[in-house]
Amino acid sequence: MKATFAFTGRTRAGERISGERRAASAEDAVAALRREQILVATIDEIDGVASGPGWFARRRAVSGQSLAAFTRRFAVMVDAGLPLVQCLDILAKQEQDERFATTIRTVRSDVEDGSTLADALRAHPRSFDALYTGMVAAGEAGGVLDTILERLAGHIEKHVALRGQVRSAMMYPLTVLVIAAVVVGVILWKVIPTFAELFEGLGAVLPLPTRLVIAASDSFAAAVPVLGLCVLGTVMLFRRYYATGSGRRVIDRTTLRVPLIGGIVRRNEVARFCRTLSALLGAGVPILDSLEITAGTAGNAVVEDAVMRTRAAVERGEPVAAPLRDTEVFPLLVTQMINVGETTGALDAMLAKVADFYEEEVDRAVAGMTALLEPVVVAILGVVVGGIVVAMYLPVFDLIGRLAG
Repeated sequence: MKATFAFTGRTRAGERISGERRAASAEDAVAALRREQILVATIDEIDGVASGPGWFARRRAVSGQSLAAFTRRFAVMVDAGLPLVQCLDILAKQEQDERFATTIRTVRSDVEDGSTLADALRAHPRSFDALYTGMVAAGEAGGVLDTILERLAGHIEKHVALRGQVRSAMMYPLTVLVIAAVVVGVILWKVIPTFAELFEGLGAVLPLPTRLVIAASDSFAAAVPVLGLCVLGTVMLFRRYYATGSGRRVIDRTTLRVPLIGGIVRRNEVARFCRTLSALLGAGVPILDSLEITAGTAGNAVVEDAVMRTRAAVERGEPVAAPLRDTEVFPLLVTQMINVGETTGALDAMLAKVADFYEEEVDRAVAGMTALLEPVVVAILGVVVGGIVVAMYLPVFDLIGRLAG
């Protein structure tokens, strides 16, 4: 049985390198690395050990862009008729992310030792998830690995593009809020104390708004560390609660009910479900395995539970559409389209069309939310900054009135 070993060493050119390698023993791992012209300095078994550079490499997931580019190049090479070992060797040399390159070299070594490509990929779940390895296994079994890799690349690219659109749409309001917080902090920290000293020297009568702003300024320096600790503690408690099964379900269910955001999250999850299930069925993966993998790749616990309940119903002999509709998680349009796909025998194609529709819906919803948030954020910024300015000028108006009188 193979184990995973963390190693550090140098290449023939003198470059320092670290990573992990699967082998039957440390001696076999060293021998495999020597064949790659890597001089090993240290090597340790890391299975079940959460330390060392190998553990960090195993915990770090590859980016979607890197995985999509890797899959696209892999598909082209396989379609050109190159052997798998040679393809992986070339891909490892082309990969700029050294940790991902080390993973590819490990996969190549396992394939060279007789493992199937899918089994070699399964040893790196942080880089290749169940969807990826399941489709690769189906491609190997059906002799259509190049076609499956093309589909995988397209699936990953669509997923990355959709996630990028949502993130970029949220960047503007978040950036404005951060800038507003910095501006207000600087005003309270530097500007307000100057006005307070001026008013005290002139003996001005301070109205309530001005006293509140000065009090906020006086407590700002002491409040920032406390506020930071509160935010940090809240985030840590939230993450710990979300890591529990019940906590994740409560938070994910609440997220789906939040106005504006809940609708976008639901559409995004529907698009992901349809796209993933379509890719798996199109690759020839059995329906029960496809539903299980799709549930595992869901980003929401409520959707995951709904898909697993549907899988249990399908295992009892029911069609997909009826139990999916009974979950009340997916829109009626989705279940109707799935029913049509099952009736016509083109479920994978129908799911792809539904995924395209809901991805466009997400784009429109995000654009609409951004258009709504922009004036709201600007208005909030104007009220906060304007309120501070007016509060500090009220005593000035009082002094001018007294001097004029």
